Amino acid sequence: MRTRRGLSYPIEAAVNACDRGAGKRKTTTYCKRREPDFAAGEHLVRRKKTRLISTQKTGGTDSFDSLPDDLVISILCKLSSSASCPTDFINASLTCKRLNGLGLHPLVLAKASPKTFAVKAKNWSDSAHRFLKLFADAGNVEACYTLGMIRFYCLQNRGSGASLMAKAAISSYAPALYSLAVIQFNGSGGSKSDKDLRAGVALCARAAFLGHIDALRELGHCLQDGYGVRQNVTEGRRFLVQAKRA
Repeated sequence: MRTRRGLSYPIEAAVNACDRGAGKRKTTTYCKRREPDFAAGEHLVRRKKTRLISTQKTGGTDSFDSLPDDLVISILCKLSSSASCPTDFINASLTCKRLNGLGLHPLVLAKASPKTFAVKAKNWSDSAHRFLKLFADAGNVEACYTLGMIRFYCLQNRGSGASLMAKAAISSYAPALYSLAVIQFNGSGGSKSDKDLRAGVALCARAAFLGHIDALRELGHCLQDGYGVRQNVTEGRRFLVQAKRA
């Protein structure tokens, strides 16, 4: 085969060159039309789904976290006011960090029932003392009265105990009023000259007005005997009969 420059190639060589060129074109065309690898695609989709699910789990928020603090505090107030033992309150506080923090809110502690902080004498300890003091510091009248009685009679801390009982009495807590009346009658924590019979009768009358039966009975005896008050036998007997019927 002759070219323009006068060179000539064997026919077989030309045929082979054409075949090689055709082969290259076929190879190139085959690469361009290669079918997609579905296995690789499925793997890629699977990775994307996994990444998406992982992001949703880590970035998602718990529905409890979206509740406002006021609502959670209101629920805890209901729990503390209806608790039948300290364990009910403690277990709820240990559920999560948020409940632990809001469980110590003064409003929750102030609304707690006496059973929430009830501690038997055999289980009394410094930790129990601190636990009860949490409720008293929050203004819980039952806790103030209970801790006041323990400090006054058991721990011989007269001043602090009487102060806590007075704090409960200011809130018109009848047991605290009656206990202070007995202290005034007996002069507890002081000498006999520290007795204040009139103050005792006044405190007793206030507790009786609030429905305290022992205070009503004590007031009846005071009126009948003229103890710290002008004697009135008829009124005293009436109070004694009323207390007996209650």
